[in-house]
Amino acid sequence: QVQLVESGGGLVQAGGSLRLSCAASGTIFSITTMAWYRQAPGKQRELVAQISSGGMTKYADSVKGRFTISRDNTKSTMYLQMNSLKPEDTAVYYCNLIGSIYWGQGTQVTVSS
Repeated sequence: QVQLVESGGGLVQAGGSLRLSCAASGTIFSITTMAWYRQAPGKQRELVAQISSGGMTKYADSVKGRFTISRDNTKSTMYLQMNSLKPEDTAVYYCNLIGSIYWGQGTQVTVSS
């Protein structure tokens, strides 16, 4: 059974940084494309960033230059380094195996102004 567990969220002031982690089990992590999504209150879930098995990355325009997605296949873990955080980055952040039904439980990120 596939399990995804996010961690690293919290409360930070605008301009600060956080690093999210997503630990995967029950899947061949090294060959999967992974992604971070986020959902703010009253809004639809949106794709933040994705990374292929080979390390190719894509980002939403709203986070380009501020967020960096990465993965460590030896640890079956994906990361999201978030810098220069803004209040509009406040959301629950989820990790996902692209195209699958598998989601983590989410981790709350709150950025205060």
